[in-house]
Amino acid sequence: MDLLSSRIKNLSESETIEMAKKARALAAEGKDVINLSFGEPDFNTPNHIKEAAKKALDEGYTFYTPVSGYPELREAISNKFKRDNNLDYSSEQIVVSTGAKQSLANVFLCLLNEGDEVVVFAPYWVTYREIIKLAGGVPVYVDGEIDNEFKVLPEQLKEALNDKTKAVVFSSPSNPTGGVYSREELNELADIIAEHKNVIVVADEIYEYINFTGDHVSIGSFDSLKDRVVTVNGFSKGFAMTGWRVGYIGAPLWLAKACDKMQGQFTSGTNSIAQRACIEALNGTMEPTKEMSAAYLRRRDLVLKRLEAIPGVKTYLPKGAFYIFPDVSDYFGKSSANYQVNDANDMAMYLLNEANVSIVTGNAFGAPKCIRISFAAADEVLVEALDRIELALSKLK
Repeated sequence: MDLLSSRIKNLSESETIEMAKKARALAAEGKDVINLSFGEPDFNTPNHIKEAAKKALDEGYTFYTPVSGYPELREAISNKFKRDNNLDYSSEQIVVSTGAKQSLANVFLCLLNEGDEVVVFAPYWVTYREIIKLAGGVPVYVDGEIDNEFKVLPEQLKEALNDKTKAVVFSSPSNPTGGVYSREELNELADIIAEHKNVIVVADEIYEYINFTGDHVSIGSFDSLKDRVVTVNGFSKGFAMTGWRVGYIGAPLWLAKACDKMQGQFTSGTNSIAQRACIEALNGTMEPTKEMSAAYLRRRDLVLKRLEAIPGVKTYLPKGAFYIFPDVSDYFGKSSANYQVNDANDMAMYLLNEANVSIVTGNAFGAPKCIRISFAAADEVLVEALDRIELALSKLK
């Protein structure tokens, strides 16, 4: 007897996690696998943040925390929003969660009724799609093109919005493309959304500090969308704190209260020690974060130069995050001695098995011509990975 719910059977596994599992399985067999599939910094958490966690233990921060987070952390986040983003969220409008993924789940579970539409800028992060569906919503995809750094145009957004639209979700800097929306581009999009009074914007800014343009802009800073933007962020990428599992939102007060209520029935408050460390992350020195961002820029240029030299790989210039999302469709229909590559899924498996390099198929992100390569790895590892990829692609005829 099948006792599983249709809810879980209809939920897809995260393709990024799935590829990481496959890479680990091959590594366990003794294969020398280079894993460029995970969106995880290869840096250690900065020392001053780790010291704050040790201090928190010594000071006895080992008890349940308020559902929405320690008041001191929420105040630090509120100050950070003002300082870095020109956003005016009071501490009561902040909800701290166990990662930005939970933050997003809270928001969509609180917003969506069955059949509500959510406009999703594509290529999109894999989890948007599944969380929206889990909450009963209907994703409506708007496709950005590689020639525009995969960014959605105003006329595309205008066409996608209608009376069923409840929300719009996108990331800038983007996972998986590294695309960054400029102030002018966001202003145009904001003006279009502003005409639809019941639409909430969910802006994922988790890669804010890995931005090579020098100008991160939050869509919530535009007056036309005041009180209608949920800004999602966290500590995993900019502070190399993936395992600490802390994310947060700034949201309209009514929605923040709803998310507090939702979270209270799921996980309650986030880890006490991690929260104390996050206070130091926001209030302490940003030098390690700046150094990591500089390293990602160097690595981007290294990877881009190598990919540009491979025939049949179409590239662009990522301006943020630590991914590049090349179009490899020129290789579809080709084969080597042991493999036939018909699509991006085949390409991902071909590179894993032939080159022992783990990447992620673009199908996972709504872009079936592409693959996602993370450059959150040491320079020498990236050089070796690109050598292997170049050799493997040369075998496809």
